[in-house]
Amino acid sequence: MSKAGKTTIEVQGTVVTVLNQSTNDYISLTDIAKHKEPDRSDHVIQNWMRNRNTIEFLGIWEQLNNTVFKPLEFEGFKNRAGLNSFVLTPRQWIDATNAVGLVSKAGRYGGTYAHKDIAFEFASWISVEFKLYLIKEFQRLKEDENRRLSLAWDLNRTLSKLNYRIHTDAIKAHLIPATVTPAQAAITYASEADILNVALFGQTAKQWRQANPGLEGNMRDYATIEQLLVLANAEGMNAELIHMGLPQGERLTRLNDIAIRQMRVLTSSASAIKQINE
Repeated sequence: MSKAGKTTIEVQGTVVTVLNQSTNDYISLTDIAKHKEPDRSDHVIQNWMRNRNTIEFLGIWEQLNNTVFKPLEFEGFKNRAGLNSFVLTPRQWIDATNAVGLVSKAGRYGGTYAHKDIAFEFASWISVEFKLYLIKEFQRLKEDENRRLSLAWDLNRTLSKLNYRIHTDAIKAHLIPATVTPAQAAITYASEADILNVALFGQTAKQWRQANPGLEGNMRDYATIEQLLVLANAEGMNAELIHMGLPQGERLTRLNDIAIRQMRVLTSSASAIKQINE
């Protein structure tokens, strides 16, 4: 499992770790098992994995979600499950079947983690009541994350719009003759807006609409938080470059260089924050 963001939730007095890997959430089975036996969590997990129903559930989940899963090895484990001599650890399951639903993690936050689908199934085996509380707290965590992400996106979108006023004022003062018609002014504004679009997104507004006929709004409505922040900066910078009298082509080159640098810094900073959170 590669670098992931770490958060925790508290479920009936038990602290449970949640790792986010790309778009998937993995919940600590080790922490869940401590709710049943605080000092023997590995033993609890292995007992769960000895159960034939557990093996069948894990195998079916992998077949639905994992293209490199090894079904023959799965059948071997399923045929032996339930026997007194049958023992299976998470690591043995992962290594033998190429499973991705379970993760055995070493180090600071070591232990066994499972995709949320599997973690909820394990929690049900521990306690139906605990499972329901786990689902409730997990949903609250995701709602909080989505709310914070939405607030950050809205803030940067608002900042971008405010800076765009500075940008359009500079266009009006330096690029539009006093006798121009409103229609002609609109063309200039659109042209300058596309300077920012090309510098940051690599395409004009028209090119984006042609490539995304099924989407409403414009490309900025689908931008990331990092892109919106860079866009807000670029609007202010372009206004200053307009005041300096730089031609459009030179401004585009400068803004593109700035956008590339800032996006690299922001994306690398986001990766660093994830590493710190581990």
